[in-house]
Amino acid sequence: MRKIFFWWVFCTVIWSVIRSGNGHGGRHGIEQPLSKISIQNTISALHDSAYVKASPLVLGLKGQTSEWVTVEYYYPNPTKDDFIGVFSPSNFSAEICESENERQFPPLLCTAPIKYQFAKFKNKAYTKTGKGLLKLQLINQRADFSFALFTGNLSSPKLVAVSNKVEFAYPKAPVYPRLSQGKSWNEMTVTWTSGYGIKEAVPFVEWGMQGEAQTRSPSGTLTFSRNSMCGPPARTVGWRDPGFIHTSFLKELWPNSIYTYKLGHKLFNGTYIWSTEYKFRASPYPGQDSMQRVVIFGDMGKAEADGSNEYDDFQPGSLNTTNQLIRDIDNVDMVVHIGDICYANGYLSQWDQFTAQIEPIASTIPYMIGSGNHERDWPNTGSFYGSFDSGGECGVLAQTMFYVPAENRAKFWYATDYGMFRFCIADSEHDWRPGTEQYKFIEKCLSSVDREKQPWLIFLAHRVLGYSSCDWYQYEGTSAEPMGRDSLQDLWQKYKVDLAFFGHVHNYERTCPVYQSQCLQDGSNFYTGQFTATTHVVVGGAGATLTSFIPNDPVQWSVYRDYDYGFVKLTAFNHTTLLFEYKKSRDGNVYDYFTISRDYRDVVACTFDSCPRTTLAT
Repeated sequence: MRKIFFWWVFCTVIWSVIRSGNGHGGRHGIEQPLSKISIQNTISALHDSAYVKASPLVLGLKGQTSEWVTVEYYYPNPTKDDFIGVFSPSNFSAEICESENERQFPPLLCTAPIKYQFAKFKNKAYTKTGKGLLKLQLINQRADFSFALFTGNLSSPKLVAVSNKVEFAYPKAPVYPRLSQGKSWNEMTVTWTSGYGIKEAVPFVEWGMQGEAQTRSPSGTLTFSRNSMCGPPARTVGWRDPGFIHTSFLKELWPNSIYTYKLGHKLFNGTYIWSTEYKFRASPYPGQDSMQRVVIFGDMGKAEADGSNEYDDFQPGSLNTTNQLIRDIDNVDMVVHIGDICYANGYLSQWDQFTAQIEPIASTIPYMIGSGNHERDWPNTGSFYGSFDSGGECGVLAQTMFYVPAENRAKFWYATDYGMFRFCIADSEHDWRPGTEQYKFIEKCLSSVDREKQPWLIFLAHRVLGYSSCDWYQYEGTSAEPMGRDSLQDLWQKYKVDLAFFGHVHNYERTCPVYQSQCLQDGSNFYTGQFTATTHVVVGGAGATLTSFIPNDPVQWSVYRDYDYGFVKLTAFNHTTLLFEYKKSRDGNVYDYFTISRDYRDVVACTFDSCPRTTLAT
């Protein structure tokens, strides 16, 4: 009994900290919108004349994974704070709630909605007439839906009416494929979500070269339980069954060839369940001399096309970034999203919605991710930072929903090669300092690349381990994470890292080629000749609330700054020419750029602090 009481007190304290926006993530002003609803404070105020009606009743009759629903409602005593909550599964009553201890009655509601919208949204007369209509977008999330009308406010909601049920025709269908580079250059992995466990169906991928005979590859299946979550809200009101996550490995691919694939499940009664058909281009051989294009950004988050869950005004940035990549998908070969993936912050339903948002991208090209504070951080769980930013997920969602070619996916650092590129992706949420396991990985990744074959060496991490002139770093008396640059700058210089990318700070900033806070070469739009130092880039403005810069003039190493949403595109034309472009998400136009032009002899030539020892012997 005493243990239960202390657990209740612990959860209450943690929950108050999370909701107040404290912790490391608080300086971004980020609050999960679903956390604004005190769902456990709900009381019943069902009204005989109030109603909520949703249509159509059945969605996805033609296999669609996303559809729009019309919700009509009426309440005779309307207020400006009334809202509609969307619940899935549709049964969200006290029947599924448990009391915190034997002396406490279960709350009326104990699961957060998957989205919500105020009743007055686009219904200006609602507060006078009590009548309203909303158009809401639903995605297939393996369960049915219902819509509830609440009065009062988000802190003290009163349930006045519940709608009929709405469901997808094929709720368990395989959905939202995510491609990723495998551990070898000629391997592609496909990860997807379904409602079929291994006791019900056998998952696989049917694939092959476009227009040729197809083969089938088996899939592994993962899931997790509430007990895998480290704290609230992921373990409490934010919990939602994640379904089953499947990963298949497509091997021995021919470089640059087009492949088609379908997700499949064979039920034990012999029936087959299929997804739609997708296609991708296999990766180039490491060192292959062909044009290769990679998009890099961090901190995109998810957004709702219907305007619900207004999330610190994420909609313009997140949706614009997504839509720009979809429009330009034929001119992009790979995406690297360096942390703060969807900002679910312990509300698990949001991961489904994020994978649905990026499906047109991730189903077509490799979508590589890094780990950020909003995926990993939770006290006393092994993360380098002891904040509450993951909302109790403590890395489980990120490392299960996406595949990365790491030796241990709980340690989110890995290398991946794409043609002339070598990407060394670090995990800023684990210790990177000299002597640690990750430091050894970073040095091995940087030192093992053949620069004659792969001249373009890129380092990436979520937190800024290099340089940023954002305002809250200045308030802390620094320009990066403590110990970050001091621990790693010698490696970047020794192994001649061309570019170092970071997220976490929600803006765009490019430095000169900089080492020990000194520009070893002036900032330019055209670099040629020998390597001098690493250019550092903050590219965390893909969707999350923007971060301000220091109010005074930029520091001497800062070349270009932009307080706006955007992303970076790298184009390797060949072994000697690399184009860097910063594009704004709102229009896709280029606002900053530079090229690097150098020969192999320029890469291996000595520069400051990068020369190996020599001998006087002849």
